[in-house]
This record gives sequence, structure tokens and C-alpha cells, in this order.
Amino acid sequence: MSSFFTTPASQRKRKRDDANVAPSTKRRNTTKTGAKPLSKTPAKARRDESISSGGSEDEMTRKRVNDAATVSESESDEDDETGTERRLRLAEQYLENIKGGLEEVGFDAEEIDKDLIAERLQEDVAETKGRLYRRIASTLDFPSATETSFRTLCLSTTSIATCAPFAYTVHKDLALIKWELPTPPPPRASNRKTPRKPPCPVRRRPIKLMTIRGDRSKTGDPNYQHHIAPILCVAASDTGKFVATGGADKRLIIWSADKLKPLRVFTQHRDAVTSLAFRRGTNQLYSSSADRTVKVWDDLAYIETLFGHQDEVIDVASLALERCISVGARDRTARLWKVAEQTQLVFRGGGSSEKRRPRNQNGEVAGPKSHGEGSIDRVALIDEESFVTGSDNGSISLWTLHKKKPIFTIPVAHGLDLPMKPEEASAEAEPDARVPERQPRWITALATVPYSDVVLSGSWDGQVRIWRVSEDKKRLESMGVVGKVQGDDGGERKAAVEVQDDQEKTVRGIVNDLSVFERGDRGKDGLCVVAALGTEHRLGRWKKVYGSNRPIVFEVPKIARIAEAEAEAEEAKGGRDGKVSVGKDPQDV
Repeated sequence: MSSFFTTPASQRKRKRDDANVAPSTKRRNTTKTGAKPLSKTPAKARRDESISSGGSEDEMTRKRVNDAATVSESESDEDDETGTERRLRLAEQYLENIKGGLEEVGFDAEEIDKDLIAERLQEDVAETKGRLYRRIASTLDFPSATETSFRTLCLSTTSIATCAPFAYTVHKDLALIKWELPTPPPPRASNRKTPRKPPCPVRRRPIKLMTIRGDRSKTGDPNYQHHIAPILCVAASDTGKFVATGGADKRLIIWSADKLKPLRVFTQHRDAVTSLAFRRGTNQLYSSSADRTVKVWDDLAYIETLFGHQDEVIDVASLALERCISVGARDRTARLWKVAEQTQLVFRGGGSSEKRRPRNQNGEVAGPKSHGEGSIDRVALIDEESFVTGSDNGSISLWTLHKKKPIFTIPVAHGLDLPMKPEEASAEAEPDARVPERQPRWITALATVPYSDVVLSGSWDGQVRIWRVSEDKKRLESMGVVGKVQGDDGGERKAAVEVQDDQEKTVRGIVNDLSVFERGDRGKDGLCVVAALGTEHRLGRWKKVYGSNRPIVFEVPKIARIAEAEAEAEEAKGGRDGKVSVGKDPQDV
């Protein structure tokens, strides 16, 4: 007897009624009753037949469908692109951009030299990695630098910052001034004749755009948004949006760069704010203070505090990476702060070279006396791996991140002070003839051209000296002085000529700060150096010299630009001579 469980599976299947069952979504050989049987014509033939029979509307519809299919295919290709293919595509696009930029300068795409493109690629890679890659010191004509002074009646200039074409100066009388720097005239060849008609005068002096001044009487007003004590430092962001100032009143104020309107007033520091530095290309700010801390700010907000120094933090500097370097005065250390990694590297100075100096047979030190380092006051970054510091013994030291001690030191870089007179050294009516030894001039200002071999320094001899980093990056070489040196006879001498201390006559003042930027694309039009001068040191009144409180602008031209001007003058002279000879040809008479 058969049952449901003993019946084979093929016979247990229920038969479907084709008339009452909906068509399946799967393709089967069976067709619905009354439906049109499938054609055995190939798909390509059917598509060709439909194309030939379709109207204009069908053609437009198919065209839109085909375009959408093409876009979807391209998107799917981009999605399927591997990392190697993407890097190759971006590299080819980058090379095309470089070629396009060179074509705009005046090169033909077919005549572009591969070495030029390779050099540009190497520069971009070196700048990204933060390494020194430009040797521009030998291409600048420092002896031909022109000098222009600011017109201001303020007290000593304590600091200066530039964001071309503007400059910002702060003074001890609580003044913040915004200036517009002049554009230097094109270089003129030395052998060019004076034209009959004088050229249009070129503006040489900076223009004062606006001035805002604090008020000491507002000391007890917490809502007063300005300084109530001397302003010690100023910094301007590369983006051109913000200007920051710090003073002896423990205040850090952020201003709008266009109108000098106060945006935020920070009072987190517990002592005077001594130095400020914006991170290159961003609005991230680093501030150092006499409270032995370095604070980090970003987008008008406080981020964090960096601890480690054992004395006042006098100076701070930064470049493109998220790190800064600071010097701690009499703790005689320089500290590199890696903000993202929350680590620091400590570099220790203060070593005297008496033990390493050569001695004679009696054991006495041969040569001039060495001066011990008591305080490191200035720091400037050459690139992300090397920096320079200036000390109170007049020495400039070159450092690298791979060593904890300086790899090279220039002692007494700005010479010694003039000897004191007996009546100045003693209060007696009949002073003794013995006077103290001559002391070295401090390094009061340091600046560099980022990622290049140019280093500038200043002291109270009123001169800005130039130093060049050697090819092996292990030494600093002297290149003279920027501007002109005043002699005892009142005459002017070229800056690159070294002069002896006994023959110098200091007339300018103390160089409290330096700011430098390049003119044109990658410095093709020269270098602009702005020096903040004062009769007093920026941090106190213990050192006063005879000089001026007006900042000075130096325009350093390129040697190549001068050569081009001389070549143009020769061509113009040759053209004029040719015209005269044609006019006096006897055959034409």
C-alpha cells in the first residue's frame, strides 16, 4: 500500500496550473499561455533591427543611456584603480603642471630641459622633508644693498614682523604700527649713462598705514583690550589674517591683520611674554614667557603648555612641521618640542673652550682670552634638522638634531666693546688707570632665510652681519655686513669690507630684532631685510647706546639681475651707436 512517505519524490511533486500561475522571474524555456514565443534571432541582430526601426526620440533616449553607461564605466575604472596606478597618474599630472608653469614663463614645451624639471622635483621633495636645499648666499650682492629708514617718533623698537608687503613694529611706548614696504626699483647697470629726462621718482620710504597705542592707566581694567606695559614681541601669520603681540603685562593679544582690531586677549601666562612664532603656512602660534613655559595656540584658542626649561624662555622659533625650538636663557639649553609626539630634545650649551684651546710650554692659553657662555638668548631654524643660537658671550653656534652639542661655534661674532675710560669705571675723584677688560657684544637678534644657507645676526654695534652655511653643513662662514658702515671720518664704506673694532664708530643702535623675506618667485628679485633698532635693549634698560629708534629696511639685489641690467644697457648702447653710424654714412649724403 502506497503512502506519502513511500511514494518517490518525482511523483510527490504537485502539478502547477500554467494559466493561474504568475510568470517566474527566472528565464525558462517554457512560455506563458497566449504570450509571444521567444525569437531565435541573436541579440545583436535584434539590437540592430531596433536601431534601424527606431525614431529620433528613441535615438536621443539611447544616447543618454549610452552616456550614462560611459560615466558609470569611468567611475568604476577609478574605483578599481590601484594605489600604484593612482600614484603614477598623479605623478604624470604633476609633471604636466610643472611644464605648464615653465611655458608661462616663456619656455616651449619641446625645449624644456629634463634637468630643470628634475631640479624642481628635488627642491619640492627637500622642502617637504624640511632639509636645506637652496644655496643663495653667493647669488646675493650684499655690498650693493640699499638702505631706507622708517619715519617714526616712538621709543625703542623692540620687535618687528613682516608679511609682504606689510611690516608690523612694536615699541616700548606701547605702540603697534602697521607699515607698507616700498617695492624696490629695478637694478641699474653701473655703466649706463644718465638719461636726459629724469625718471619718475620711486617711493623708497615705508608708508605708515595705522597706529594703535596702549594706555598704562588701564592697569586695573580687565576689559581693556590692549597692552598696559611695554610690548616686547610681535609675529605675523603667513596667511595674512592674524598679528600677535606679547608684552611685559603678561598679555598675549591676537589682532586682525587688516584693521588691527583686537580679536582675543589671553592672560594664561604668569609672566612677561618674550617671544612669538607662527607655524609656517598655518595659524598655529607658539609663545614663550619668563614663566619658563612655552604655550601652543591655534584658531584663537589655547591648546597646551610645554614644560621643561629651568629659566626664562627668551626666544622661540618654528617652521613648517608641527614643532618649535626655544632657548632658556641661563639654563643654557635649547629644547626642540615635538608637539604631535609630545616629546622634546634637549641641547646643552654653556661649555667654555678654555680646556680645548692650545697652550704654550708654561701651560698658559695661547691666543686671545675665551669668554664663557652664561645665557643663550636667541635661536633661529635653518631647516627642520639644523638651527643656530646666539649667546651673551657673542658666540653664534651651529647645531644639528643628531648631536647634543654644537658642531661649530663662532666666538665673539660681533667683536668686543670699546675699552672703558678710567672715570667711567670708577667713582673716585682720581680714578685708577686700571679698567675692566673689554667684554663681548651680545647676540641680540638672529634670523635665517628658511631652507637656505643664509644666516643674519645683530648686536649693539648697529650692524647686520651675514653668515653662510658651508657645503658640508658643518661650518658658518662670514660674508661681511649688510648696508654701509660709518667710519670715524664720517664717510661710508661698503658693507662687505671687514673693519676693525678700533676703527668702527657705532651710530645706529641696538639691533633688537630681524625679519627677512624674499622678493619675487623663489627670491629671483633679491632679499628684503628689516631690522628693529633702538637705543635700549628690548628686555630692559641696562644697556643704552647712542643711536636711532627707527627701523631700517635693506634691499639686497640679486647678482644675476644686475648682470641682466648691464646686458640690456649694452644692447641699448649698441643700438644707439648703430643708428648714429647709419646717419653719418657718407654714401647717404
